[in-house]
Amino acid sequence: MNFLAHLHLAHLAGSSLSGNLLADFVRGNPGNDYPAEVVDGIHMHRRIDVLTDNLPEVKEAREWFRPQTRRVAPITLDVMWDHFLSRHWAQLSPEMSLPDFIRYAHSQVSVIVPDSPPRFVNLNHYLWSERWLERYQEMVFIQRVLNGMASRRPKLDALRDSWYDLDAHYMALEQRFWQFYPRMMHLAKNKQL
Repeated sequence: MNFLAHLHLAHLAGSSLSGNLLADFVRGNPGNDYPAEVVDGIHMHRRIDVLTDNLPEVKEAREWFRPQTRRVAPITLDVMWDHFLSRHWAQLSPEMSLPDFIRYAHSQVSVIVPDSPPRFVNLNHYLWSERWLERYQEMVFIQRVLNGMASRRPKLDALRDSWYDLDAHYMALEQRFWQFYPRMMHLAKNKQL
């Protein structure tokens, strides 16, 4: 899962949106550095990552990547799941429009930004001002996201080419998303994540 899915599942679970978004920027035990609800959100994010990586649909999708991109498949798929969530938001969460949810999420997360790690502050600057969560609907933007990650981290250069794997398996990936994401929503609503 990437940013939008973590925020969405946190909302459904009544968990801290701030903690769920912050989690990738925190190493080790966050217990002494953040309020309890943020720490709970960080832990929820970590549980979701483990659960998602081990879902049969996600494991199957990783196998569709070519040998030269398979190593970065988990990262690429996380971004792609956000594409499908953004694209099908109205179907999955009809009670709140995507723009309304993004405004709500931004208001929740912005509270902790001043006391956050610099990389998280930087992410927040671009995430909201450039409307990433809405733009995930556009495959051109997904390609830009992958290229941006590859540019910032040379070890992840294969992300540039992973775009072709997404394009080649788009329909099958969308089917897998519909197989597992509603289950994740159900788990979140029932506080089982």
